[in-house]
Amino acid sequence: MNIRPRFFIGAGLIILAIGYLIGNAMRTTSEYYLTVSEVAARQSELGGQAIRVAGRVKPGTVNWEPNTLTLKFEIVPIPDLNADTAPIKPVVATDPVATDPVSFRVVAAGEPKPDMFAPGRDVIVEGELGAGGVITATQVMTSCASKYKPKQAQ
Repeated sequence: MNIRPRFFIGAGLIILAIGYLIGNAMRTTSEYYLTVSEVAARQSELGGQAIRVAGRVKPGTVNWEPNTLTLKFEIVPIPDLNADTAPIKPVVATDPVATDPVSFRVVAAGEPKPDMFAPGRDVIVEGELGAGGVITATQVMTSCASKYKPKQAQ
């Protein structure tokens, strides 16, 4: 009869240890990213912090220097695909002063340019938001297209 309390205590400790390991693994491996608009709204709060931002490379702003491995570009919000295909378009009230779309300048130094990096491509940037809206990136990752389209006939 002495075996039962020891068995329940041992089983309880094993369950607690497994739960702790699962919880700790989920906390350390799950990372989220912010959109460009979310970073713009919380820019003063996020200044100087490590962030992960998802956006689209603004065409005409890419500057790649292979000698120094420095990549500079601007990211803008990813346009909402459903807004273009929706039969009824939402009415958006805009601030007449803030007519320019939000964008952030990204500077990544010391890392090779990602293979699929190109203007108009969706990217995820990890780095630190500095003064003037400049993100000093430690890593730039490109996203694959979420929808495959057939190759156009030539």
